[in-house]
Amino acid sequence: MKASEYLSREDMVFFTARSDLRAGCLVLGNWLYIAAIFAIVAVWTNPLTIVLAIILLASRQMALSVLMHDCGHRSFFRTAKLNDIVGQWLCALPVMNDQPSYAKGHLEHHRKAGSREDPDLSNYQAYPISRASFKRKVIRDLTGQTGFKLMSNVLRGASGVMSSEKRASARPFVLQLLIQLFLFFILAICGIGWAYLLWAAAYMTVFMLIIRVRQVAEHAAVPDLFDPDPRLNTRTVDAPWWQRLIFAPFGVNCHLEHHFMASVPCYKLAKLRWHLRSRQALDDVPVFPGYGSLLRHVVVA
Repeated sequence: MKASEYLSREDMVFFTARSDLRAGCLVLGNWLYIAAIFAIVAVWTNPLTIVLAIILLASRQMALSVLMHDCGHRSFFRTAKLNDIVGQWLCALPVMNDQPSYAKGHLEHHRKAGSREDPDLSNYQAYPISRASFKRKVIRDLTGQTGFKLMSNVLRGASGVMSSEKRASARPFVLQLLIQLFLFFILAICGIGWAYLLWAAAYMTVFMLIIRVRQVAEHAAVPDLFDPDPRLNTRTVDAPWWQRLIFAPFGVNCHLEHHFMASVPCYKLAKLRWHLRSRQALDDVPVFPGYGSLLRHVVVA
């Protein structure tokens, strides 16, 4: 699937053009959304708002991860410096990630997608799986077991902080902790320091499930996981807006299009999908109208 088969030179210029204003608005808008969630749960504190806050905060953590992902490709802002700074400090560190490390591994996934050398294969190669197996995974996610395992790995990776040869590798963890402390400090100044527990609970539970569903949606049980054509090894889910709000913010559901041309910013992927459809490039690609139908495809009795 070559870009030149479906895109003219003018098309390529349009789809790969980046806007600092649009990118900045997405980052700012997401943080304002997070602030609004905290404000609402602080004013109306009850079991229902607490549960909704945890779900919505997890969705915004997913949104930060998506923005980090685009910055890692340096396809979000116009300059590499802005992608690196915003991607690290406002997107990656708040969700306990490190953009340089993430980008290095993720770009390797792009280079080797459709092959047995894909470093992310373990996330989706086993699918389809049984309902019992998937249920166990969901329980591990929502009870914090997956999050605890992830944080244990992060802590082990940073355990050499006092060793000079490992000090550099521990630096991202120190920055992650500082950002978490800063977030708690801001909430404490607002008189709702306790609300940080909602951020942590969302990260350790619902966020882990969202990540799992997203990984499964993108590459699990595709027509041919080991074919280099993204129409065969990658999937887009045409989910309704309310599902995208939780599982696929900022166009990340258009994953086939992202693998087709990774230099296209997330805010143009939906337009690229429409363009490819108009060129009959996606005529034989299976269509999934939501994450419910997707899960029925990858989880069998």
